[in-house]
Amino acid sequence: MQSKQYAVKVYETTINDENKFIEFFDANHMLFKDHLILIEGTLSETIKTYLEDKQLKYLNNVDLPKGRTRKALEEEFLAQKAESVISRQIAEAEVVKLSNKLQNNLTVMDEMIRSGREINIDGDLLLLNRVNSGATINTSGNLIITQVVEGSIRCHGNFMMLTASPKANIVFQNVEVDNTLLENRLNRVELKNNEIIITPVLKKEINWA
Repeated sequence: MQSKQYAVKVYETTINDENKFIEFFDANHMLFKDHLILIEGTLSETIKTYLEDKQLKYLNNVDLPKGRTRKALEEEFLAQKAESVISRQIAEAEVVKLSNKLQNNLTVMDEMIRSGREINIDGDLLLLNRVNSGATINTSGNLIITQVVEGSIRCHGNFMMLTASPKANIVFQNVEVDNTLLENRLNRVELKNNEIIITPVLKKEINWA
C-alpha cells in the first residue's frame, strides 16, 4: 500500500448571501487557490458552478477532524501517564498483599506475551505488559494484567484485575466474561453467588478486605 500525508489549509464558511459570497471570492480568489473550502449549509447550483469555474476545491457539509494543539497533546500524554502510574500503584499494592501469602506462589512478569505463546502459571500472576492476539495465559490463582489483553486468559483464582480489553477472550472460574464491561482503567473481576462482578478500581481503592 502506498500512501501520502498532506498538510491542508482549510477555509470554513457559511453562505448567507450568494452575491456577497461571490464578491468575496472574486476579490480574494488568489488567496484561496491552495485552500480547501469547507462550506456549511445548502449549496446552490450557482455557487457550485462558480467554484468549479474558478477551479476552487470545496466540500459541503463535511465535519473535518480538528487538529489538536501542542498543549492538548501534552495534556493527553500526561493524563495517560498518570493513569499508568495509578495502575502500577494498584498493582504494586496487590503484589505486597499477595507476597505476604506464600501459598499464592506469586509470579511477576514484565514482558510482552506474543502471539502463539501459552503461559501456564500454578499460582498468582502479575503481568506488567500486554497479551497479544493469539497468546494464551492460564493461572490457577489470581491474575493482574496492567496492559491491554488481545489474546485469551483463563483464571481460576479469587479475582482478576484487567484494563479495557475489547478483543480479549476472558474466562474466569469457567465463566466467560463480557469484556465490553471493562472500563478504561484497572477493573477488579470477581465471582460472587455465581455472578461475575466487575468493579472499576480507582487510586484510592488499593486495599481490599
